[in-house]
Amino acid sequence: MATPSLFPVEVPVELEVTLTRTVLVRVVLVAIVVAVLLLAAVWVVQRRLIYLPDRRPVPAAASVLPGTSGTIVEDVRLRTADGLELGAWYLRPAGRDPAATVLVAGGNGGNRAGRAPLAAKLAQAGLAVLVFDYRGYGGNPGEPTEDGLALDVRAARRFLTEDRRVPPGRLVYFGESLGSAVVTELALEHPPAGLLLRSPFVDLAAVGAELYPYLPVRLLLRDRFPVKEQVARLRVPVVVVMGGRDSIVPPAQSREVAAAASARLVEIPGADHNDPVLLDGPELVAAVTSLVPR
Repeated sequence: MATPSLFPVEVPVELEVTLTRTVLVRVVLVAIVVAVLLLAAVWVVQRRLIYLPDRRPVPAAASVLPGTSGTIVEDVRLRTADGLELGAWYLRPAGRDPAATVLVAGGNGGNRAGRAPLAAKLAQAGLAVLVFDYRGYGGNPGEPTEDGLALDVRAARRFLTEDRRVPPGRLVYFGESLGSAVVTELALEHPPAGLLLRSPFVDLAAVGAELYPYLPVRLLLRDRFPVKEQVARLRVPVVVVMGGRDSIVPPAQSREVAAAASARLVEIPGADHNDPVLLDGPELVAAVTSLVPR
């Protein structure tokens, strides 16, 4: 029987180098595979991170927005160009013509029930209001995408101009956060009398880079929403309303959008993105009424 060696077996230097390289190559390959899988997962699920709908059906308008102070409320249906039917609420003053009609495009979360207080206050100010839900929101069919939301807001405008005979010169668009991108894109094709952008961002990638600084957001994004680039091409009155301590859309981005649009800027000091003052506060309502044609 062989006697075990008392000394370690020497491994040739060339073999050590080869083994080290092999290990390094395997580590690098594993890292690349993990990175690719991670990026693929982000590509697949990104819209679940962008759009946060409350998918539950919304109650009837009369139960959420009872007619008060001479306001009439209606449940209406909108038909999109690709065949979807969307729920909406329409409010108007009773017994008199509204000073203007406001098309309200909501943000990326919730559904139109969360915009009921705003709609009520705008109606009390003598305005007609259409509040609608995007596809995938508020019991509506479909899944939200940038192209889909563009079809949805066009269905809302078509309802107002064709069904309710609202002159385009008496239309004001209101966009909340993500909705700012939706109405800005609409305004390029169908200019309104005025455009109210609440907490707008430069583009979606700019917001994503703030929230996910470790990801190549601009490379991965499927939906772009280039607000700053588009608003700079508009020739309509624009008012930007923003909170000075917005934790979702950086205040600097809203200021950039206002500058690009040559807009009047209404900055509410200390206000965060979803604070009541930015949902239906007096400054917000006054900013909308300031866009009503005289």
